Amino acid sequence: MRVVATWKSGQQYDGVSGSGRHVTIDADAAHTAGPGPMEMVLMGLCACTSVDVISILAKKREPFTGLRVTAEAEQAAEPPRVFTSIRLTYRVSGNVSEKAMRDAVGLSKDKYCSVSKMLEKTASIDFAIEHEESSPGGSA
Repeated sequence: MRVVATWKSGQQYDGVSGSGRHVTIDADAAHTAGPGPMEMVLMGLCACTSVDVISILAKKREPFTGLRVTAEAEQAAEPPRVFTSIRLTYRVSGNVSEKAMRDAVGLSKDKYCSVSKMLEKTASIDFAIEHEESSPGGSA
């Protein structure tokens, strides 16, 4: 895996993935041009665990219709400002059993999610699961 970050101006960088996708990274406190580096890490965590959970639910033939993962994190007060605690909230829609969802999240956290495994070296990671009721017509 290879990525590149090229300084543009001020605290802005052009991030380029190995597949050629661009993202503006803004390290300024206001993050007006794009997410900051630590926000990108949290987005990566949310995406990584989502991939796992969706895959596990699909293999279990659970009737999910949507998933949104939110991360809230605390950082150390002094540099390096590593994450010290992270709370993930999984909001699933569809008729997914509580046990299936807990199992999927647990497997992601404990076995499959590479980002989670790296971050737990400095941060405690806990989670909550919320079930969203599906409305008539199939959208949640």
